[in-house]
Amino acid sequence: MAIWMAGVDHNKADLDVRSVFSFTSKRMALAYETFMDMDEVNGCIMISTCNRMEIWFSVKHTATFSPVQLLCDHIEVDAEKYSPYFVEREDSEAVDHLFRLAAGLESKIVGEDQIITQVGDAVAFARSCYATDNALEVLFRQAITAGKRVRTETNLSTADRSVIHTALRMLGEEGISVDGKKCMVIGNGMMGKLSAQTLMDYGADVTVTVRKYHSGVVDIPLGCKRIDYDERYGLLPECDMVVSATSSPNYTITLEKMNELSVDHTIPMIDLAVPRDIDPEIKALPWISLYDIDSFHIDVQSEKFKKNLAKAEAILNEEKERFYEWYEGRDFVPMIQELKKKAGGDVSVRMTPYMKHVPLESEEKEQLITEVEGASERMMNHLLFGLRAKLPDKTFRDVLDAMEELLSKE
Repeated sequence: MAIWMAGVDHNKADLDVRSVFSFTSKRMALAYETFMDMDEVNGCIMISTCNRMEIWFSVKHTATFSPVQLLCDHIEVDAEKYSPYFVEREDSEAVDHLFRLAAGLESKIVGEDQIITQVGDAVAFARSCYATDNALEVLFRQAITAGKRVRTETNLSTADRSVIHTALRMLGEEGISVDGKKCMVIGNGMMGKLSAQTLMDYGADVTVTVRKYHSGVVDIPLGCKRIDYDERYGLLPECDMVVSATSSPNYTITLEKMNELSVDHTIPMIDLAVPRDIDPEIKALPWISLYDIDSFHIDVQSEKFKKNLAKAEAILNEEKERFYEWYEGRDFVPMIQELKKKAGGDVSVRMTPYMKHVPLESEEKEQLITEVEGASERMMNHLLFGLRAKLPDKTFRDVLDAMEELLSKE
């Protein structure tokens, strides 16, 4: 078995390229159905966020397909055109990447908090689609554990490490404040709610759009106002800032509709969606300042940060070792179970002739044989796992092979 991953992220691809490989839940479920039908695939997990799309496979050692080609074929795009934007990793390189990813070390905003939730959600959704296997489950669980340790034991991750926090801080450095200003957030998913809450934390008067079929049941941050999504253009001229963060395949703000408005002040508009929510052509309007998710970054290279980064790396190495111990020894367990059964059976066979002369009832003899057989299995199990802890993998495998050969001859 092997672990493969292929991914496109902000380090190699701009927003337009990442948008091609953005997956909704429905689109992802269809992909799982297709990929899990392949004989070479044991498990699959997909991570799709605003900054990256990654696909993870647990495959048989005989697998020969290209993850990038497979993904491009599935969404019907030219693999030759898009393959330069991908990074492919296998086994230890892939494992290292996932642990760094879960810890926020691969994020555009280093140490940001959302990625660990996104990784966890990716596993949960893959599991709901019956797409995971034991190797990927353990790998992702250990990576999430590592990410949580980095988050709690270092200062890389702080309360304001998210795109919207960074956006407001950077805009503040440009003299743009939302304190006491009227702001509209289009979208009430995770990113929309985070944006609305953050704007309120910065002192803004926030209104969130809600679609009609969700009206009355959508949970929005306490203190926010709500309007129907279709009324967004009516409120827009009164706004001092607009943030759009939906999973809509269509623009939430279009140039055509914006041209119909009369606005007497500059409105910063922040598009946090992938694919884009806001038509990029609106930046031609003189009263619009348009920002997208690639407009914001954070540069933290202080000595304090470097020390915390080193501490984070040490935590990741420790947690990775735990995974490797499990992964490298996972195929020993069935062999150990088989050997202990054979050992117990061998003892049972050897005892049977002598039991004829033991002054016990038949049921008592059978019970005694069963108890001795069980004790033999437990002793063998203890012995083998003791050797497993003491011997290098190759030596231990040789021991198992030798014992298998000896017990098979008996």
